[in-house]
Amino acid sequence: MASPAQSRVLGAGGQVSDRGLYLGGAWVPSESGATLEVRDPASGELVGTTAVASARDVDAAVTAAIPAQREWAALGAAGRASIMHRGATLIRERIDAIADVLTREQGKPVPDSVKEIAFAADVLDYYAEEGLRVSGSIRPALRADIRSLVEWLPIGVVGAVVPWNYPVDLYAWKIGPALAGGNAIIVKPPLESPLAVALVVQCLHDGGMPAGVLADLPGGLEAGEALSSHPGIGMITATASTRTGQAIMRSAAATMKRVSLELGGQSPFVVLDDADIHEAATAAARRSFSNAGQICIAVNRILVADSIADRFVEAVAEEARAIRVGHGIEAGITGGPTTTSAVIDVAEAHIADAVAQGARVIAGGSRLSGGDFDRGTFFAPTVLDAVPRGTRVMTEETFGPVVAVHRYDASIGVDGIAAIANDSAAGLAAYVFGGDLDRAWAVAERIEAGGVGVNVNDITELQAPFGGWKMSGFGRELGPEGLHGFMQQRHIRMRRRF
Repeated sequence: MASPAQSRVLGAGGQVSDRGLYLGGAWVPSESGATLEVRDPASGELVGTTAVASARDVDAAVTAAIPAQREWAALGAAGRASIMHRGATLIRERIDAIADVLTREQGKPVPDSVKEIAFAADVLDYYAEEGLRVSGSIRPALRADIRSLVEWLPIGVVGAVVPWNYPVDLYAWKIGPALAGGNAIIVKPPLESPLAVALVVQCLHDGGMPAGVLADLPGGLEAGEALSSHPGIGMITATASTRTGQAIMRSAAATMKRVSLELGGQSPFVVLDDADIHEAATAAARRSFSNAGQICIAVNRILVADSIADRFVEAVAEEARAIRVGHGIEAGITGGPTTTSAVIDVAEAHIADAVAQGARVIAGGSRLSGGDFDRGTFFAPTVLDAVPRGTRVMTEETFGPVVAVHRYDASIGVDGIAAIANDSAAGLAAYVFGGDLDRAWAVAERIEAGGVGVNVNDITELQAPFGGWKMSGFGRELGPEGLHGFMQQRHIRMRRRF
């Protein structure tokens, strides 16, 4: 078949793209011949097709990866960095074509697609350089004739599962540190949005990635189970729902794989009574409705002090109403469709449950219909007020364009506020906004989450670790910790004669 770079870059602007599996350094059909259509969530139009990997395809990728990994590790950090840098450069050169595909298959507006892809290139460059800084050490010993050498080494072959909401960005989060650490990696990108990923893979191929080091196998449950259970794979990393993460853990246990999981969130956004209302409302709305709320660190629930709640709720509602929803390829669009209709089903169920228990719909609350809206999966950015703590929207991840506001009495103090924020099994991200930084910091220190933003609505930082507590998983991505997560230590203890 034609390379995805040829088929899509030449077809940018709406022509259909087909892609196969990237296996052994070439684009090939799946072993079973299975394919799946990829459709635009904004219009229902055909964007392209993808091959669907089977367990046999995973096995073939592992067979190719084992010898390729040894050669890749032997290339050294500088050699690996050179190839990764070339791949990142090509991604930036082709960013407009990749962004067009990403928007058509996933739904987010083009400017957001460009931002995602640009950050993915930054991640590859960062880990190319970070790989050069990995060093061992000679440790002190109790005996004068003993030397202890501690070194970092690759795990070998890594399996990775990437979700559909940020397929290019999270792809880079996994392959960047894995490759820099000297591993081969077999990735299962999402069937919902596999086409932009193919263009990124082509950039790495064109940048000189050796055959077998990277495999890209879009697939479903069969491919995922094959990755997590295969004895030739030493580690599995996934960004997924908590339920999927639990299944991966069970499957990986038989071969004692290392497991790294970034799972679902249910992020609180705490607004203290001295917060700047406009600043906090703008930040909350952006983190609630960006990418149609389909973000693991999206704001699910806002906890706002009673004394400012009326003004704050109206300010958030104004932000929600100002979002221009439509097809992401159109200029000026700031909100796209949900990627799947299942997202809308959950949003509707959460809204209905909250309203039945006394919540009020302040903005949105339903599907968008009429005209072009009828062709896609569009849902109005929704703000719910006076939402009781026990409702589904306050306790489950909506993963859609819905945010719930719960009002609290500031007299409960720092501990009381933190207790409400911690009233969730999830612990991925949280946000605190307030004027008194000492008090805001005190709340942040009490929150049970892997990342807390104070007066910022994003906890992601390239050089800092990202990951969850509690049911949101374990393991860390980004930062030096992300690289070491894909490596293992060896201690060599030697006796000298002298």
